[in-house]
Amino acid sequence: MLLAVDTSTAQLGLALYDGAQVPGELTWTSKARHTAELAPALAGLLGRVGVTMNDVRALGVATGPGSFTSLRVGLAFVKGLALARHLPLVGVPTLDVVAASVPVEPSRRLAAVLQAGRGRLALVWYKASENGWQAEGPASVTTAEELEGQIRKPVIVCGELTAEDRQHLARRYKNVQLASPAQCLRRPGLLAEIAWRRWQAGLVDSAATLAPIYLHVTGGPPA
Repeated sequence: MLLAVDTSTAQLGLALYDGAQVPGELTWTSKARHTAELAPALAGLLGRVGVTMNDVRALGVATGPGSFTSLRVGLAFVKGLALARHLPLVGVPTLDVVAASVPVEPSRRLAAVLQAGRGRLALVWYKASENGWQAEGPASVTTAEELEGQIRKPVIVCGELTAEDRQHLARRYKNVQLASPAQCLRRPGLLAEIAWRRWQAGLVDSAATLAPIYLHVTGGPPA
């Protein structure tokens, strides 16, 4: 059993995965109470599924980008479990989880986004490949207005989008395919699935050195 944890933004997620099924999955929005809510939420999920931490053999964690404080909470929590229980740990970029929810369309690129604070978006561009969506570069900081101005060819946009963000991007309706709000929900089950594949392939990370992906913006703190 693998436990996946995502605290990248105000949206938190937990999932259990055994290679064949997702026995339990939980997502919720927190009002800056990640530290207080995470452990009780995990205890509740384990109890509902009928397993304990002794059944968990590996851990997966979303590494960002995202909120500076939110990411620290999740990484610290998972690292503590990994070190205390001697469990392998797999870090997965958060926007790879967003991209995994979208069926590949060879004729389009994918813009995966999440909220980065103060009206900004964290953005990674993906291209279609035989192995699914492949990131074209590192994450960058943008806004919905800036992203709208960059789009000249058909793209899919998926991820955390406010109603205002959607209004901006909808202006490019001929070239923008907006994923539905349900499809934009960052599923911890997908995080668990990606982490499981990497764990099975031996692609694990060091709990001591795994670091979150922070976006640094000139003139301000990390996003």
